[in-house]
Amino acid sequence: MPVSVKAQTETGAAAAPGAARPGCPGEYAELSQTVKQAGLLEHRPAFYMAASVAVLGPFGAGWIVFTLIGPSWWQMITAVFLGMSFTQVAFIGHDAGHRQIFRGRRANNAVGLFAGNLLVGLSFGWWLRKHNRHHSFPNQLGRDPDVVAGVFVFSASDAQTRRGVARLLTRYQAAAFFPMALLEGLNLHVSSVRAVARRRDRGGAMEGFLLAIHAAIYVAAVLIVLSPLQAVMFVVVQQAVFGLYLGCSFAPNHKGMLMLDCDSPLDYLSRQILTARNIRGGRFMDVVFGGLNYQIEHHLFPTMPRPNLRRCQILVRQFCREHDITYYESGLFSSYAQALRHLRAVAATDSAD
Repeated sequence: MPVSVKAQTETGAAAAPGAARPGCPGEYAELSQTVKQAGLLEHRPAFYMAASVAVLGPFGAGWIVFTLIGPSWWQMITAVFLGMSFTQVAFIGHDAGHRQIFRGRRANNAVGLFAGNLLVGLSFGWWLRKHNRHHSFPNQLGRDPDVVAGVFVFSASDAQTRRGVARLLTRYQAAAFFPMALLEGLNLHVSSVRAVARRRDRGGAMEGFLLAIHAAIYVAAVLIVLSPLQAVMFVVVQQAVFGLYLGCSFAPNHKGMLMLDCDSPLDYLSRQILTARNIRGGRFMDVVFGGLNYQIEHHLFPTMPRPNLRRCQILVRQFCREHDITYYESGLFSSYAQALRHLRAVAATDSAD
């Protein structure tokens, strides 16, 4: 049975208020026309040039400082800084994947490969295919790869199939969420290598080559500059901060919001709005989250350049008010609390079983 807009009971996603009603198919065309007339889908090359300088400058400076400091335990501070810089670079790759930077696919892909494979060490092609499926079917069981049962489960039906150690982890998954986020960077690196290794095309070869260059330079740098123990600790801290920052950036967007069955009849407009949550906080949050704090607008218009999302929010919020459609946003810490409540609710269904 499809999950209704109001109920949200199958997975315990009661944090978000139920919508008065879902949207209608024709309403997206109406909203889209309003957004286009406002010029919000136009590309912003000047912004992305400035953003690239603002992100790549500190990224490069961090590595210069790393070489200047030399073998010292003060490098753990450098590791924290570079962990955060990796995430900011990844945000540029994210925007390139959605073709927000340039009009053409080839130029955006070049930026994505440079930012993702070469600088961060993640497969741009693998991430893009996975992320596009998420955008098409957000929070839809059996279709959205971000809610597939793995270390964590997001639905009662998945929780009730867990056995052994996996069932024990599910029982305490809310408490384990942020500690496990420290390993997200490692998980993404491993998944990238596995995905590229399975490919037998020219694109896969190029991605593998770029990943190999990244790994060689990264490993050589830490081994040449630091003592062996310092090198190990640097990698652990830097990758942990990277993973935690990524996890904290993506967790508020959909976790704890409406979950949909595989055969949910909701239209595109409803799927994108009712399964997403915006984060309040102004321009500071815009920088920290790379524009992902406007998750509703980003899902409605994935190709919209990041700086236009703030203006688009005014139009979307007004549209939802006029059409009696739930538009949900919250503070940052409240969003984390809602996500953790959802994980606990899912775990509770397993205990009750």
